[in-house]
Amino acid sequence: MSTATVKNLIDEFIHLPLDDKEYATEVIKKQLIEAKREAIAKRGKAAMASFRKKMTKSGTVKELYKDLESD
Repeated sequence: MSTATVKNLIDEFIHLPLDDKEYATEVIKKQLIEAKREAIAKRGKAAMASFRKKMTKSGTVKELYKDLESD
């Protein structure tokens, strides 16, 4: 979304009655939550695919830290 579009949205929001502002805020919050949920699910699916392809490392926490330090 362009900066101009966001600015227009905010300008229009300012002129809404309080009830409409509250409703719009609720809708936006729910959409944001859903977008975050979808992003988490997408990351989870990618992680599981990597795991199935044996592209991940496993071990104890100590072993994983040691591996990170060697990079």
